[in-house]
Amino acid sequence: MQAGATDKLISRGPSWTKASGFCGMNAAVRAVVRVGIFTGARVFFVHEGYQGLVDGGDHIREATWESVSMMLQLGGTVIGSARCKDFREREGRLRAAHNLVKLGITNLCVIGGDGSLTGADTFRSEWSDLLSDLQKAGKITAEEATKSNYLNIVGLVGSIDNDFCGTDMTIGTDSALHRIIEIVDAITTTAQSHQRTFVLEVMGRHCGYLALVTSLSCGADWVFIPECPPDDDWEDHLCRRLSETRTRGSRLNIIIVAEGAIDKNGKPITSESIKDLVVKRLGYDTRVTVLGHVQRGGTPSAFDRILGSRMGVEAVMALLEATPDTPACVVSLSGNQAVRLPLMECVQVTKDVTKAMAERKFDEAMKLRGRSFMNNWEVYKLLAHIRPPVSKSGAHTVAVMNVGAPAAGMNAAVRSTVRIGLIQGNRVLVVHDGFEGLAKGQIEEAGWSYVGGWTGQGGSKLGTKRTLPRKSFEQISANITKFNIQGLIIVGGFEAYTGGLELMEGRKQYDELCIPFVVIPATVSNNVPGSDFSVGADTALNTICMTCDRIKQSAAGTKRRVFIIETMGGYCGYLATMAGLAAGADAAYIFEEPFTIRDLQVNVEHLVQKMKTTVKRGLVLRNEKCNENYSTDFIFNLYSEEGKGIFDSRKNVLGHMQQGGSPTPFDRNFATKMGAKAMNWMSGKIKESYRNGRIFANTPDSGCVLGMRKRALVFQPVTELKEQTDFEHRIPKEQWWLKLRPILKILAKYEIDLDTSEHAHLEHISRKRSGEAPA
Repeated sequence: MQAGATDKLISRGPSWTKASGFCGMNAAVRAVVRVGIFTGARVFFVHEGYQGLVDGGDHIREATWESVSMMLQLGGTVIGSARCKDFREREGRLRAAHNLVKLGITNLCVIGGDGSLTGADTFRSEWSDLLSDLQKAGKITAEEATKSNYLNIVGLVGSIDNDFCGTDMTIGTDSALHRIIEIVDAITTTAQSHQRTFVLEVMGRHCGYLALVTSLSCGADWVFIPECPPDDDWEDHLCRRLSETRTRGSRLNIIIVAEGAIDKNGKPITSESIKDLVVKRLGYDTRVTVLGHVQRGGTPSAFDRILGSRMGVEAVMALLEATPDTPACVVSLSGNQAVRLPLMECVQVTKDVTKAMAERKFDEAMKLRGRSFMNNWEVYKLLAHIRPPVSKSGAHTVAVMNVGAPAAGMNAAVRSTVRIGLIQGNRVLVVHDGFEGLAKGQIEEAGWSYVGGWTGQGGSKLGTKRTLPRKSFEQISANITKFNIQGLIIVGGFEAYTGGLELMEGRKQYDELCIPFVVIPATVSNNVPGSDFSVGADTALNTICMTCDRIKQSAAGTKRRVFIIETMGGYCGYLATMAGLAAGADAAYIFEEPFTIRDLQVNVEHLVQKMKTTVKRGLVLRNEKCNENYSTDFIFNLYSEEGKGIFDSRKNVLGHMQQGGSPTPFDRNFATKMGAKAMNWMSGKIKESYRNGRIFANTPDSGCVLGMRKRALVFQPVTELKEQTDFEHRIPKEQWWLKLRPILKILAKYEIDLDTSEHAHLEHISRKRSGEAPA
């Protein structure tokens, strides 16, 4: 959809009740400005939030394309934010309306929390009356009132607490988790050295999301959140839990506390009171760390940059498609889908949570938080509060292994799988070195402590190889019988998927292979059919982003420099595309979108023109197998030759650093929940396949890939996924992220047609919540 040159948008930061900027907001501001300009609209910044809207003057300034350059990697909000008492009064809103009418602004994009968004909705509902009062007072003309007879509003939710109902993730939450996990990892090393207990207090006055996900991501012993106060005997339970952990050989204890944690009587549970309890009852060396405002700052994560960019684009589309009768909406995330929800429905449900907690209706508050929150809580309770049974009589034997290249988060998936298996009374075996180890009998039993501390460790502790099983069916069958393996959980990439297909084929020859198996996708390439996301891809994406940020910073100093960066991914362009969005690349070359020498020439000419502006730097990403002939060296030489006298070129091949490093909070949490869900499925499938004293599973649904599909985690038979797979290039035939490619090009100032057919339509929160991703 194209907008006329007279249409005007406004991009602004949060205020009213919030006075903080969050990581990822600048990405949203940048997207709103650039897509607005792209559609032919004029876009204005309002500096200092609602205060700037009330004061007007220089606080409301027109934005340009260059004015949002080099913003992506900055935390907070560059257009400022402030608390505003004036806007709470009608007189203040009258002044704000006057300022907007004089500039002809009829569309408002608000980035903030529920207070900011409620204020915007109030402003909109009063709009006609405000115009009438301004006209009566002679401050605006009848013509101005007619031209500005409506005000469209769209909201983007920015909050590190993730406390806004209707969206899976608010802008800023993932970056806050990054800050927390960085500190938790650092504290873990010193705690192990000194055998200490650490009590960490994180933000979350009314919402325990940060505390809950942190506890899953670091394998904490206990978490206190406001939505679910502990039982009355929690002091005894906590001390018993800590001492059991030490008895099993752990040298540290981690307790996570949300700042708003309370007991069932509403009495606050503070980090200091927990410390005093542990010292008094157990005599452990215990320290308290209150993280505070460090959680709000720092560099935005790749997830928040992409989320902010996608939500910003969707916000512009919502505004340009809006009519005077369209209700104010909020753009939110459900699974990996952008959705639009009525703003006040979301605000009301958010307020209902607070009300339920105030009335001690904690079960209701948990349900209102959504299925995703409840699923996190259930997995945490299983891993932290349930004792594994001592007796294993009637237990099933499940083996878990890694296959393919290493990916951060593999260890978290294995840990979760092992511990959930033990809690269910199963005997859990670990297989070293993938299918090769299964053939050679490199198999051992894992106990609870075997996987202790694995959540935050990168790579693959079990060892992983790309070897496929077909050539070793006989040895594998013999070891399945020898170790009495009744189910197999495979954590890995494309080889894990193709290995699963080979196991299905092998069932025709070997009855021993007729056992249930499930594949948990784990690869930096994100190329496993049946899943929109793979464990490990988010960590790789953040590694690429961090490198690109540093490279762009060096280019800012030298000026007139273009960097060509080669990313991993095989034939899959996921990393190059998403890193391009997150780092603000000028181009990203991928296999899925064929390009010619003419396209390369257009990109060079585009950069030549860019060097004439105030932004004298360029960033180009190339997927490692995007084109057989147009190699990284070729593109580097072409850019060097064509850019002579205008810009210098440099190249950088990132290589295996993309497979290493500590997993991000997203990968830890995703892997933990995938492992738990896989083991739950496995236990049920083994019981279902038990016949005549043995396991016999030969139906298509007994060999599955567990994947995230749009809004849900689903099990899909590997045989059904064959039709969706390009085996030659090791990629799915259809990939959701390709629809984001136009956004990358628009934000880099290319003139293209924007397909609006995929944009979200207005839903209702009740319908959305019933279909919410159980992840």
